[in-house]
Amino acid sequence: MNPAISITENVLHFKAQGHGAKGDNVYEFHLEFLDLVKPEDWLCRGLLSIGISSSSWEGELEVYKLTQRQVNITVQKKVSQWWERLTKQEKRPLFLAPDFDRWLDESDAEMELRAKEEERLNKLRLESQGSPETLTSLKKGYLFMYNFVQFLGFSWIFVNMTVRFFILGKESFYDTFHTSADMMYFCQMLSAVETINAAIGVTKSPLMPCFIQLCGRNFILFIIFGTMEEMQNKAVVFFVFYSWSAVEIFRYPFYMLSCLDMDWKVLTWLRYTLWIPLYPLGCLAEAVSVIQSIPVFNETGRFSFTLPYPVKIKVRFSFFLQIYLIMLFLGLYINFRHLYKQRRRRYGQKKKKVH
Repeated sequence: MNPAISITENVLHFKAQGHGAKGDNVYEFHLEFLDLVKPEDWLCRGLLSIGISSSSWEGELEVYKLTQRQVNITVQKKVSQWWERLTKQEKRPLFLAPDFDRWLDESDAEMELRAKEEERLNKLRLESQGSPETLTSLKKGYLFMYNFVQFLGFSWIFVNMTVRFFILGKESFYDTFHTSADMMYFCQMLSAVETINAAIGVTKSPLMPCFIQLCGRNFILFIIFGTMEEMQNKAVVFFVFYSWSAVEIFRYPFYMLSCLDMDWKVLTWLRYTLWIPLYPLGCLAEAVSVIQSIPVFNETGRFSFTLPYPVKIKVRFSFFLQIYLIMLFLGLYINFRHLYKQRRRRYGQKKKKVH
């Protein structure tokens, strides 16, 4: 069986010989569509039903599969719109029957289009947000770069102060601020990112210890040292900067390796151990700097103010410095307790099982 199928001037022409109810006969029909169709895009799938008996036949454009009762042909509309009927003539031909399994009215089509559009938007939303693996990789890359920059900054401070101490001896104590303050300003301002990361959940670090350390160090750096030139030439600046940088040159590399899922045992031990002597020494150096600044602030009157009438009491900034000294050791207790818990969690003795 070799049927001839074509579309010319919006009319489907079909002619084939096959075995039907009346035996072997030539079956032929012409179907004029209601509106324009694309004659070059028609395919064989279900649209028309006619009675022809054959197993398969090959057309001019496609390989057509026939059932025992029908030939399936799909014709594509030239303009995507709803038709009132299939054919130009109002009366449906007797050989033409709708396939209700594939029937789609206008309301069903709208629902289907809405579902497809929603699926497309969800796909675009997921692509814009990125996959969980991509977000994790971006977060690790961001944290690695942050810790790397901080490591470089504090390493520069530590090495610079160490070299100057070996060359100049105690003389290097008195110009530490002028040689290292710019880099310390940069590192301490950047450390605000660490607190923000803890606040928004980028890292699992508890917010309070990060916030206490940020506020405490920046108060010493920007208020005690930064605003008073008399404090910038004191030896206590060396010990404050040295204790801060000595802790950070081991802490930040540890975080860098954690971003790469690596664990260097020596570095891990240093990160969880060196703070035990260095953190109290750094806090002691900060307290000394505050105590030494009290007479300087009293003499200059900086940041002091007088309460309005009728009180007219002068409030010296040194009063707040004395309160800060109390808060300084309270913060030391909170952070020391937090760091101790971290170390115990890392190196605590495992409980032996009782048999």
